[in-house]
Amino acid sequence: MALAWRHLRRAFHLETSSLRILKTYPSLSLGASRTPASKLTFHTKPEMPSCDFSPERYQSLAYSHILEIHKQHLSPVRTAYFQKPLLLHQGHMEWLFDSDGNRYLDFFSGIVTVSVGHCHPKVNAVAQEQMERLWHTSSIFFHPQMHEYAEKLSALLPEPLKVIFLVNSGSEANDLAMVMARAYSKKTDIISFRGAYHGCSPYTLGLSNVGSFKMELPSGMGCHSTMCPDVFRGPWGGSYCRDSPVQTIRKCSCVPGRDREEDLSGGVRNLEKDCCQAKEQYIEQFKDTLNTCVAKSIAGFFAEPIQGVNGVVQYPKGFLKEVFELVRERGGVCIADEVQTGFGRLGSHFWGFQTQDVMPDIVTMAKGIGNGFPMAAVVTTSEIAKSLANCLLHFNTFGGSPLACAIGSAVLEVIKEENMQENSQEVGTYMLLKFANLRDEFDIIGDVRGKGLMVGIEMVQDKRSRRPLPLKEVNQIHEDCKDMGLIMGRGGPFSQTFRIMPPMCVTKPEVDFAVEVFRSVLIQHMERRAK
Repeated sequence: MALAWRHLRRAFHLETSSLRILKTYPSLSLGASRTPASKLTFHTKPEMPSCDFSPERYQSLAYSHILEIHKQHLSPVRTAYFQKPLLLHQGHMEWLFDSDGNRYLDFFSGIVTVSVGHCHPKVNAVAQEQMERLWHTSSIFFHPQMHEYAEKLSALLPEPLKVIFLVNSGSEANDLAMVMARAYSKKTDIISFRGAYHGCSPYTLGLSNVGSFKMELPSGMGCHSTMCPDVFRGPWGGSYCRDSPVQTIRKCSCVPGRDREEDLSGGVRNLEKDCCQAKEQYIEQFKDTLNTCVAKSIAGFFAEPIQGVNGVVQYPKGFLKEVFELVRERGGVCIADEVQTGFGRLGSHFWGFQTQDVMPDIVTMAKGIGNGFPMAAVVTTSEIAKSLANCLLHFNTFGGSPLACAIGSAVLEVIKEENMQENSQEVGTYMLLKFANLRDEFDIIGDVRGKGLMVGIEMVQDKRSRRPLPLKEVNQIHEDCKDMGLIMGRGGPFSQTFRIMPPMCVTKPEVDFAVEVFRSVLIQHMERRAK
């Protein structure tokens, strides 16, 4: 079924959401049309789009009891968002509901994991049917779900990426990819970008170059970081550098060339191709890493096509292609981490590496692969797969379970049947341009970037300095958006970038609401600043 039905909303709002709006803003009429963005003030609460779903009444543990259990029995690492963490109760497509019945537009998708929508009806039905038939056998026995899924997934990947290893998480997938790279190359050194996040297992902690994921104890043997080619915050970059409908506002001396042009005689003459000086500077930095930090031969190189945790950082066009060539010259393999960028989220292509015009040797994937169910995969060539088999009896108890593979197959079917990749392209581009208009309006928005439904909004003290907006201010903006019904993610080295990755079923009216909320909150923030 196409996404058209998503636009046929019922004319009423959820009673729970209406009560929340009325209680906080008694003067707001729910029957009124949406306030135009140009007329919003910090006294205005944008009207939330209607939703044709009513949540069940929450009847579980009291919030106070939840906090007590969390304090006594769960990890003491502080990861929960907001001053008063949300106690979520139910989800439906792009919507979340808390224990009080309040409704929220989910623009973070459980850290970019809910790809086709919370509790998508088809995925739910397939999961229920499989649960009643067979949950688990482990891969020492055959079952059709694993083989059907392998066939479907391999059909979506180009030759020679056809051998699939099924695991349970992105960290597991990247951990296995590291072992593969070293088994194949018989070398140790692996390079990843500064700001990269590739997992939190003992192996992948060496690849994750974010300060809060670094330990004071020895770890990450053989892992080396190189400069991230960030065209907004890095030393080089400008207004022609990245593959995005929205470019950075930095000045740029690059030449946006064209491949061919018809001349006056009707013939075709060649013109200079895109020349990106920032790309050349960052390539020199990568060469410096190869010449000074690693052995003459290396095991491999890891890269996300677009960095996620670091704040949706995009590289200069053509950069990864040249880097892949340099890595292969040193005997290394190239690994594309598609945990956040894969499965059509970027719109123009199904896989992020395709947007970079590169062919990796290994692809890792997780998160959206199972729409929230624990599932992940590593896909590689038969040659690399055989090199692993020759030195290691690799086995995963839960990887490729009947339940996981049935769910994975349903997710692939929904993406195709409901045109979700196309929706990511159309609605994502619409959203990027809408948020770019806010960048032009507010000096504290330094950059808007991304592709498809993967967007970053970097907050700064001012555009001239590009210094990060203080954490206290970013926290308050984040909190205010939540209070108006919008949930966004955070990223960047200073947690200064809002990460916007809604489920791929999101619609333009919902984007309009999100943009109106963000603008209203920024107006409110500027009012506070002025006082």
